[in-house]
Amino acid sequence: MFKKNSESRTAYMMIAPAVLIILGLGIFPVGYSIWLSFNKVNPLSFDLDFIGLENYAQILSNAKFWQSIGITLYFCAVSIALQIVLGIMVSMLLNQKFVGRGLVRALILLPWAVPTIVNANLWNWILNSNYGILNRLLMKAGLISEGIPWLSDGKLALNMIILADTWRMLPLVVIMLLAGLQTVSQSVLEATIVDGAGRWKRFWCVYFPVLKPMLLVILVLRTIQAIRVFDIIYVLTKGGPANKTMVISFYSYFETFNYLNYGKGSAIAMIIAVLTLILALVYFRMLKTND
Repeated sequence: MFKKNSESRTAYMMIAPAVLIILGLGIFPVGYSIWLSFNKVNPLSFDLDFIGLENYAQILSNAKFWQSIGITLYFCAVSIALQIVLGIMVSMLLNQKFVGRGLVRALILLPWAVPTIVNANLWNWILNSNYGILNRLLMKAGLISEGIPWLSDGKLALNMIILADTWRMLPLVVIMLLAGLQTVSQSVLEATIVDGAGRWKRFWCVYFPVLKPMLLVILVLRTIQAIRVFDIIYVLTKGGPANKTMVISFYSYFETFNYLNYGKGSAIAMIIAVLTLILALVYFRMLKTND
């Protein structure tokens, strides 16, 4: 009995540092943010004045907040749909046997390995209306006569950010789907070919059931990442032009650090967390795999 208690005490002592780190870096900041969201914070003295749900009421009645929600949902829907469609196509291609397949699989990871800030600055150069390589190529091809302001036009800017985000995140989607494709039963696949099933029928009946669990993981991960997208927008547009790329995370940043509304910024962060949780639950329900 004494030996068992000693082993338990030793185990608790060994995991205590990890628990303290998790509490310090994870749970405590979240809890403190929740508490701040119910307070009006003095930006100079940092004194707290409890105001209950007033921060949430002001945010939910603000037109800019709902505009940022719409922009965020558009960014999430288009970027994730584009990345999944392209990811399925590219992963299916890389799943085929061809000379140099291993090299191509390794090279496709390069965009994902590039830090987001570097990727954003790269696309900032590519999309520059005066000296950007994209306008230069289009003018040389005779498709346009003058430079297009890719990041200065409200209708184009958000789509260009989606393009830049897709270029970086597509390799991750491809590799995850490719891992799922490795589990496809060759005997089942050969049987469907013998039965005369076409490519679409083979994909829907053989590949898709295997990819469903991986698609769920990708949807949840990419939704979380897309909702809190910040750095690429900060470098490319800083929420402009005319707030047309002001996603919810950047709106929270503006309220917190530009206007020093720490309570409102924390409330927006909590709304982002709840929105992410709701979308994750919807994904689980949509792609639930029957055991």
